[in-house]
Amino acid sequence: MPDAAIRDFFLERKEGKLKKSLKPDMSEAERLAIKASCEEEFDPANWLPAAAKRAGQLAIATHPSTFSHPSTGIGPKNRKNNTYVSPIVFKGESRANGFLHSGNVAVESDALGNAAALDVYKFLSLIMVDGRSLLIHIANDTPLAQQLFTFPDADYQALKSGFMAMMNQGQESITSTRIKQVFFPVAEDYHLLSILTAAGVVFELRKRIDDIRFGDDVKQARELKRKGEYHAEGYKEIYNLTTIGYGGTKPQNISVLNNRNGGKAHLLLSAPPQLEKRDIRFPSTSFFEQTLRYRDCRDVFLKLHKLYSQSSNNLRLREARDRFYLAILDRVVERMYQLRTVTEEGIKPDSSNALPLSERIWLLPEYQSTRQTEDDWLDDMTKAITRFIFAGYKNQIGEERHIMMSDAEAKALNSLVQKHREVLR
Repeated sequence: MPDAAIRDFFLERKEGKLKKSLKPDMSEAERLAIKASCEEEFDPANWLPAAAKRAGQLAIATHPSTFSHPSTGIGPKNRKNNTYVSPIVFKGESRANGFLHSGNVAVESDALGNAAALDVYKFLSLIMVDGRSLLIHIANDTPLAQQLFTFPDADYQALKSGFMAMMNQGQESITSTRIKQVFFPVAEDYHLLSILTAAGVVFELRKRIDDIRFGDDVKQARELKRKGEYHAEGYKEIYNLTTIGYGGTKPQNISVLNNRNGGKAHLLLSAPPQLEKRDIRFPSTSFFEQTLRYRDCRDVFLKLHKLYSQSSNNLRLREARDRFYLAILDRVVERMYQLRTVTEEGIKPDSSNALPLSERIWLLPEYQSTRQTEDDWLDDMTKAITRFIFAGYKNQIGEERHIMMSDAEAKALNSLVQKHREVLR
């Protein structure tokens, strides 16, 4: 056998057939007869010619029509019933243009046709030692392919033609009324478009989503969350997913990739955004009481509390603490820009506004030059943000549960805010 992958394929097929056929109550003669029959069936000299004849029952396709309607496909029966659809293989080039389409995603081709011939597709999809599939070796008449077809009474060209029939798209393009179609205007005429599914892209999307949701690192992070323990990176969650099924209880009747994925694929939410009416009111007495409230940062305060509750004190925890502090600073800056935007649009505080001078300099457009040239107001704002974080933590965690902060912690926080205070200008 020219390659270990081919040897393992035949060994696996023989073992599967024997496991299915041999029964405990059989006599030794019956068992030997079944083993002999199995050896004969999976002898390459016998199996390869039979497989070459069955290969034409399948067709390579990147956009199988069976995803649109399971009754469309290949073969004389479908052609007779007017449900034959030409197998489509996308041969376009990849272009880094920012769009998600078949040419820009590296995926494997699919195959559709008679489910009883799926073993032939699996055989031709075997990856050889050089990284190329067996089908590519046969198409290019490599020494490996020639060695594979070297046995008594072997007709190399007949075997090659039989296996390559899987890649034969034919000379004509045929569609079916069972596929959703669109008449697209072209000049003064119309062009008929048959909408097909890019199977490789569909299941590549499923793979990537599953990796995000159920990868090994994600499992570890979820377990730590369940225990209430810290994880440096956490994990992502994707909401509003829908799972679509192709083929019902017989996914193999749709395509090879569909059968491999159990007939299930994921759909991301595709809906227009929910627009909310903007309701931003300029504060009259205090930014930290009327615009950014403690409850707006509750999620961060809860994470800080988990961090404070740990008995250890090391560099990793201090870095995590600083990230949470800066997350609150980001929310301050976000609200700051919202207020500056609405003031530029004409929404300004009335003349009786009682904001502290430092906040007026910080937020109002008429103080822009002062913001850039003076620093006294900036010192006041960094102290106000430090007070907001400590007071907000105590408020959201509760008088009895919160952990008292030391002067050293207050100095560390104030120093951190001072370090990043230029984002407030």
